[in-house]
Amino acid sequence: MPIRSFLSGTVATLAILSAIPASAASSEQQEIEALKRQMQAQIDYLKRQVEILSEKEKADQAQQQANQQKVDTAVAAVAKVTPPKGKKGVQIGGVTVTPGGFIEAAGIYRDKNMTSDIDTNFNNIPFANSSNYHVDENRFTARQSRLSLLATGNVDSTTQATAYYEMDFLGAAGTANSKQSNSYNLRIRNIYATIDWNDWGLHLMGGQSWSLATMYSKGLLPRDEQVPLTIDAHYAVGFDWTRQPGFRIVKDFDKTLWLGLSVENAQMTTGGTIPANVNLVTNTSGGLFDPNTAYSIDAAPDIIAKVAWDPGFGHYELYGIASFFRDRANHQNNTDVAGGVGAGAIVPIIPKMLEFQLSGLVGQGIGRYGTSQLPDATFGADGSLHPLTAYSILGGLIGHPDPSLDVYLYAGLEHADRWYENIGANHYGYGNPALNNSGCFVEGGTCTANTRDIMEGSAGFWWKFYQGDFGSVRWGGQFEYITRNIWSGTNGGAGRPGGGSTDDAILMTSFRYYPF
Repeated sequence: MPIRSFLSGTVATLAILSAIPASAASSEQQEIEALKRQMQAQIDYLKRQVEILSEKEKADQAQQQANQQKVDTAVAAVAKVTPPKGKKGVQIGGVTVTPGGFIEAAGIYRDKNMTSDIDTNFNNIPFANSSNYHVDENRFTARQSRLSLLATGNVDSTTQATAYYEMDFLGAAGTANSKQSNSYNLRIRNIYATIDWNDWGLHLMGGQSWSLATMYSKGLLPRDEQVPLTIDAHYAVGFDWTRQPGFRIVKDFDKTLWLGLSVENAQMTTGGTIPANVNLVTNTSGGLFDPNTAYSIDAAPDIIAKVAWDPGFGHYELYGIASFFRDRANHQNNTDVAGGVGAGAIVPIIPKMLEFQLSGLVGQGIGRYGTSQLPDATFGADGSLHPLTAYSILGGLIGHPDPSLDVYLYAGLEHADRWYENIGANHYGYGNPALNNSGCFVEGGTCTANTRDIMEGSAGFWWKFYQGDFGSVRWGGQFEYITRNIWSGTNGGAGRPGGGSTDDAILMTSFRYYPF
């Protein structure tokens, strides 16, 4: 019987005995008094037992609370490093930090030497006047290996802040070499921060990112760019892009219609002879820039506006660029406004298996945005700037015949018009027919070789042959064929029609491990 029940019964019995009248026989009275004393002693004993039991219950309850607190502390500690459901990474307070990137071992073969790593300088394919035309090139490289870090925090239920860092090892400081230590340095790809007010459909970005002129796979938000799948780190001819510092604001309407506006760091590239009366068009470093590189003195940042549409069947976009070029000649400043119009589309031919993409850009002074880096502008005899009319176009087919296999085919073209003037024996501009191309096809000959257009076709694949708890491993291969045509000069390029051409055939292979 529980102690508390027994105690209750004993107390009740004692109460009954206490109610017996005092007129009872004395002997019986004595027995009753003795029984009362015995029962009182039992009651006192039982009360003590109840007190002991209560103290034990309190101790057990305190121990249970302490154990629960330990469990809660352990759960909270796990929660600090466990991302929300559906996310990867490590939870640090309210921020989810996700590492990314890959380790790459790549091989390169070019049938004409360009002394280039994993990135092809499309506008530098040698002609036969150069000894490099007559030797091939083969290299191994690990420099495209990449590191990234994504930090995301939810400010509230509708507002999200993000920071993104992405770097590779394709920088080459003055001490870099491939002789012994192969000590190439880390370089910026993308470093930016964003804030998204999803209830307003408003998105703000600041930092270095892919230009708004870049083709997107959907919407206009960072990390949704439609970058060619090539192993070549310079991507594909006809692909319009830069990665540069700037500020961007985007408004989406139900994630279907997107409007974007950005101001981005300006730089002008030039072609042709710089006249003697030009006092200033570029400067070498006066601060933390490379002292061996020239930097233009543009009057204002580039301005890019874009509209994109995601109707549920593909992605479509239209954009415009405005640039503000400047030089100083004859002791006065010259400013010229340039720009262009671009468009792009991604159309699913077989949903989730095969898609077609087409993009292009046309205008004046847009060479810098093309992969092959044709010049933006040239100079007149008086030192004035003349933006060059140019265009670029890229078409591609991307297939996914199996979840572990991606295949791609790209074809692209970039073109720059000629602009020139001749003052007596002096020849100015770009693509001037009075320039000497007579030795382009004779080793050691004279060859001015202003590029008219660059054409490329490339095909490749990526096979993801392992994906599991330890990341994924991929192997890729690519073939690309490039043709460089030049503007005709004196002798028309040694008797060849137009100005002549050169080409390069390139094979690349890549083995990548993605640990995250």
